Amino acid sequence: MEALSSEPALVRRLGTFDAVIIGLGSMIGAGIFAALSPAAAAAGSGLLIGLAAAAVVAYCNATSSARLAARYPASGGTYVYGRERLGPFWGYLAGWGFVVGKTASCAAMALTVGSYAWPSHAHAVAVAAVVALTAVNYAGVQKAAWLTRIIVGLVLGVLAAVVAAALTSAESDLARLDIGTGTTAPGVLQAAGLLFFAFAGYARIATLAEEVRDPARTIPRAIVTALAAVLLLYLAVAVSALLVAGPDALAVSSAPLRTAVELAGADWAKPLVTAGAVVASLGALLALLAGVARTALAMGRNRDLPSRLAAVDPGRSVPVVAQIAVAAVVMLLVATIDLRGMLGFSSFGVLLYYAVANASAFTQDAEHRRWPKAWQVLGLAGCLVLVATLPWPAVLAGLAVFAIGVLGRLLARRTRP
Repeated sequence: MEALSSEPALVRRLGTFDAVIIGLGSMIGAGIFAALSPAAAAAGSGLLIGLAAAAVVAYCNATSSARLAARYPASGGTYVYGRERLGPFWGYLAGWGFVVGKTASCAAMALTVGSYAWPSHAHAVAVAAVVALTAVNYAGVQKAAWLTRIIVGLVLGVLAAVVAAALTSAESDLARLDIGTGTTAPGVLQAAGLLFFAFAGYARIATLAEEVRDPARTIPRAIVTALAAVLLLYLAVAVSALLVAGPDALAVSSAPLRTAVELAGADWAKPLVTAGAVVASLGALLALLAGVARTALAMGRNRDLPSRLAAVDPGRSVPVVAQIAVAAVVMLLVATIDLRGMLGFSSFGVLLYYAVANASAFTQDAEHRRWPKAWQVLGLAGCLVLVATLPWPAVLAGLAVFAIGVLGRLLARRTRP
């Protein structure tokens, strides 16, 4: 392997289509196969309102991320934006939230692969998946984008089959869409916070800002396009699942989409759903491993994390040390992960990450603004409200990890020469 350097910039190779596909691959993952269950438990059929609320917050966040990424086209996403607009501490807080939250997401998605592919050896399969996809990312971002494109196409086909099976079933019943059943305002907000997990992948596009061509034009288009496409898909899937299963059956299921096709009488679709869950989780895991590594790279450059993480392999133009470090942490988490608990924990970290993004975008002047400031205010308020309504174990765990991160940074600053 060629000698590593901590300074070379990454190469701009990706166009709008590849950026959209990577965003889709990050969002269409374990979230849609798993998040409907806890959302239904929290809000009943009101999960549709929660889905809409999550989409509104995600759109506000997307507009903030898009303009900031166009202004600051460097790896690191909101970690960079917070540093530039609000100061180093807020940038660090955003970066820590992203690394912690998305590392938890990686572990949850890896375990989803193992649970579906080979339940009796779920942990071993999860570790193997992390190793294999880290190797793919090491091959270079173009090759990862090519593989993600194939995965997204396959998963879209599976989800289309789920929707078709539900809508054509004799068991489909419009009465199950009654949003008054089992719905409360706190429950809807909690469902929104949990479902936000399934939208959060569009940040992956912003973390690639140093690797896309014409970022000022490409990134805003890619983020908004990917988010709109995923929202339409999620609405179709959620409505279809509710029509045949209802909120009560979804709430107690560990595999809500498989439950939906079973209750629809579409036994032919069950293997497709299992395969779709595995492929979707692999696709999201592939994209997230790369995204977390690039944020770790940016934090390493500024010594908010160990500087060795900033090493780039000049031959392949990838942050190889950061990728290996992230993979190692994910493999450790896989040994003790709980998928449902990690949905809330991941949302906690990522929502705080986007709170910093909205606050950063609010400080931009008119020359660099494309959307009104009201969107940033709504996005910031939405992030904080959804964080506060997440399940309390996730909130307590998130606060503890953030406190550790802040304390670690303060200690490192005191001991640094």
